[in-house]
Amino acid sequence: MQGVGSAVVSDTSTEAPAAERAYEHVKRAIIRGDLPGGTAISENALCQEIGVSRTPVHEAFLRLAAEELILLGARRGAVVRPMSPNEAADVLEMREAIESTAATRVVTDGRAPELAPRLRAELAEQEAAVADGDVDRFVERDAAFHAAVIAGSRNAIAVLFARTLADRQQRLRHQLMRLRPEQLQASLDDHRALAAALDDGDAERYAAVLRAHVASHRGAL
Repeated sequence: MQGVGSAVVSDTSTEAPAAERAYEHVKRAIIRGDLPGGTAISENALCQEIGVSRTPVHEAFLRLAAEELILLGARRGAVVRPMSPNEAADVLEMREAIESTAATRVVTDGRAPELAPRLRAELAEQEAAVADGDVDRFVERDAAFHAAVIAGSRNAIAVLFARTLADRQQRLRHQLMRLRPEQLQASLDDHRALAAALDDGDAERYAAVLRAHVASHRGAL
């Protein structure tokens, strides 16, 4: 088995239950792209890697399979489930629909001014990440920017739906940035344009910028 992302081992707390540690360890590696689609994972090898017994690792595998991140195989092994082009397209389509609707609500309800400081803070974090070439940090703040807009709508259903897509979106973001490192700056520019559209109270412009932003992701993937 390929190592499950040595760079993320320190992020898995030894105080967490063993099954939770195994689950988070593998899930993080899949989402970050350290374990690409098609990678074989052995329960025994994972037990040795993170220092837990087979029972919690098996529980973690069952949970990951239920979330469609891995496909269980024979002999207590699994394979990372690739994200198909159709699935990626579906995720991006739903993301655009949810966020466009949320942005319209933000503008219509006059909440853009109270959201502006949060978006400026996220942009500052993204600028620092781009300057440092820190893809992981950028992807994290990228997600936070879009989540802030959706949460700013105060539409609980939109927030709920967005959360169900979050892991898949992060997996796509990491994949995109690995394929096209230059996308960091392009995404930052798009986020600035999105924030400016909200500042101007222009929901239609926000939707148009978002459409182009998502289309660039779709084209790359």
